[in-house]
Amino acid sequence: MTDTAPGGPPHPGRLAEGVRLLAPDLVMTPEGPMERYAAVVADGAFRAVGPASLLEREHPGLTPVRLPGHLLMPGFVDAHHHLTQSFGAALAFGEPSEIFRRVWVPLEGALDEESAYVAAKLSALESLRGGFTTVADAGTRAPVDTGVVAAAAADAGIRCVLGLVCNDADEGAGAGGREPAAVLAAAEAHLARYEGAGLIHPSLAVSVPEAATARTLRDTARLAAEAGAVVQIHVNEHLAAVERSLVRHGLRPLEYLREVGALGPQLLAAHATLVTPSELTLLADAGAAVSYNPVASAWKGNAVAPATTMAERGIRFGLGTDGTRGDAFRLADAAEFAQRLAYGLATGDSSCGAGWSWLERGGPGGADAVGLGALTGRIAAGAAADFLLVDVSGPEMRPSWDLPWELVRRGNRDQITAVFVAGRLRMWRGRPVGWDDRSLVRRAAELAEEVVARAPVTRAHPTSAQARARSAAR
Repeated sequence: MTDTAPGGPPHPGRLAEGVRLLAPDLVMTPEGPMERYAAVVADGAFRAVGPASLLEREHPGLTPVRLPGHLLMPGFVDAHHHLTQSFGAALAFGEPSEIFRRVWVPLEGALDEESAYVAAKLSALESLRGGFTTVADAGTRAPVDTGVVAAAAADAGIRCVLGLVCNDADEGAGAGGREPAAVLAAAEAHLARYEGAGLIHPSLAVSVPEAATARTLRDTARLAAEAGAVVQIHVNEHLAAVERSLVRHGLRPLEYLREVGALGPQLLAAHATLVTPSELTLLADAGAAVSYNPVASAWKGNAVAPATTMAERGIRFGLGTDGTRGDAFRLADAAEFAQRLAYGLATGDSSCGAGWSWLERGGPGGADAVGLGALTGRIAAGAAADFLLVDVSGPEMRPSWDLPWELVRRGNRDQITAVFVAGRLRMWRGRPVGWDDRSLVRRAAELAEEVVARAPVTRAHPTSAQARARSAAR
């Protein structure tokens, strides 16, 4: 007996809860896509994954839920996000580097509890719609408790590695000027508060190395290592920051983190676009992880992180949006595309990692980078049931000759039929299950207008309409 509509997936009610035996056309296993495979989902995790015929024999009491034309694949992991920055996304278009000083710090500083919650939930909605089941939030600089962001993520239904900003040096990065002892106490409390907290996983964060004292950089690294958490730091992202570090310390940012004892497996280095060969060696030797953020590089004029070289050197890394757009398939495409333009064309590398490697970095590689490698990012028995059902029956995927490449180059979020986090159906055909996204978007538009109006944001470039008018007036 099966439960399906002819030619399509079943009613979402059959997917929503209980023990389920899911039988799609394809399952993306750690070894690659497998035909005629199935997965048993129970209690928020995969109980079994294997040939459909075998699982049906082993679970005779379960009615297989047939999913014709669909691929069951791991949900994507956004290794670097700023959930409370969604109100200002378009303010960053075409802006020069270090926009955090002119846009993000003022914008987040103008948020209150309601606007911070709505902004974060809006980001989470976009991420889920785009195929992300986990996001790593690098810590809000809004004057609100982290519980506001945690509640927004949990209410939306997304898994979140939640950073607490531990800045204690006022360098224009926000939340500076605090006593190191108070920062350390807050960090300890944050790690304890969210230990075992369902979808929320605690993390520490420092905006940039210069935003924290040497003591705090060292102590947050120690605390995170002891707790099995990560410390998220924007590292070697902008030329101006590299030069400030050289002037102040005689060392580049990564070299400085090594000197003060903050470079290790607990580090999640965001961006790392401006890294020397010796710094790549530092990252590899330390076992540190990187969030490779290709869309942010394109939008903000940064360099492109040498991700294919990082892979060759054994450096751990995932893919991050940096809050640019919550579309996982476009991120994977951008990851490969940026490598090809920045490095592949000059060297005759026409593959630049091949399709499978970017899916790997977008899923299990990202999970490992954010400290959740043992929990999520793969379709395997014992892993959290964070996964997507992707329609591969359309013209983008048929005929199919190399599914991983096709997903990277031709996949899009419109093909995502369903998104599951911790075994629960969270999104169905682009809409959340169990809550009203349209009301959220309406309220977000109202609050965003108020927040941006009172935030002292400074932009270097005009809006598109203003630029058009200026061009016409010449």
